[in-house]
Amino acid sequence: MAIQLSNDPLAGEACGAVMLIGFGGPTEPGEIRPFLDRVLAGRPVPRDRYEAVVHHYEVLGGRSPYNDLTARQALALREMLARAGAGVPVVVGLRNARPFIEDALRDLAARGVTRALGLVLAAHRCEASWERYRADVEEARARIGAAAPAIVYPPPWHADPRFIAAVADRTRDAIARLASADRDGAELIFTAHSIPLAMAARAPYVAQLEESAALAAVALGRARWCVGYQSRSGSPRDPWLEPDVVAILRELKGRAAVVVPIGFLCDHVEVLYDLDVEAAAAARDAGVAMVRAATVGDHPRFIEMMAAIARPYLAPPPPQG
Repeated sequence: MAIQLSNDPLAGEACGAVMLIGFGGPTEPGEIRPFLDRVLAGRPVPRDRYEAVVHHYEVLGGRSPYNDLTARQALALREMLARAGAGVPVVVGLRNARPFIEDALRDLAARGVTRALGLVLAAHRCEASWERYRADVEEARARIGAAAPAIVYPPPWHADPRFIAAVADRTRDAIARLASADRDGAELIFTAHSIPLAMAARAPYVAQLEESAALAAVALGRARWCVGYQSRSGSPRDPWLEPDVVAILRELKGRAAVVVPIGFLCDHVEVLYDLDVEAAAAARDAGVAMVRAATVGDHPRFIEMMAAIARPYLAPPPPQG
């Protein structure tokens, strides 16, 4: 079962559905540890880090909004495609929570879908944000067997003008929450999940992230900006991408900052705790007036981008009359 990544959406048969492929999150306190066990299976994460993440979810009420927010993205995409005459199923398949990727594939197979477009919900590609998702899809397809729909993937979209417009719009809203005297001089900090340097060296992750940030800064009319990393979870002995966003905030000392989680497409623990709690506390300690931009979520321009990506892969509408 070969993975198909095509720059030509017309290659092969048309897709009969779209599957949003995401990370997932726990929806109640009892799911936190089973969820983390799935996420961290086979990874040497220190126990204290594991327990710290459990605590982060507990602070957030024992659940993540990730699954609900991804379902909202799927609904918005399905409605936009239907309005454009491309009324196809749009399902969600998650790596670490229900509905799992296999659940979504079985759903599509039951609907008679033989080929679907897979949209991995990560703008910047590396092993953790791209290859692992595709591998999980193929493993699920193998378990299902011959009835499993083929999944094709679009080219990178980190520089798509509609994605950039959504990021810029969310950032403008955040800047407006600063005191008027702080807005022009506020430090613009784009953040994304840190990954090991060894992983980054064999992936376009950093280059894609910096391109997205640069385009968003241009859209905002900002000449000065930087990229910070966050949420590292591996062994402290291994080098990961830096600088950490907390370190950047501490160095600002009394200035203002706008933190833009450009590497995350909806709010979950890395945004709601790592930025809104930990990074915000560091900013307060440093006397920094910090605001955090919302993730793109179901922003109309982001949904428009997904619809524009999907439409060329989908079956044309039946002839009228």
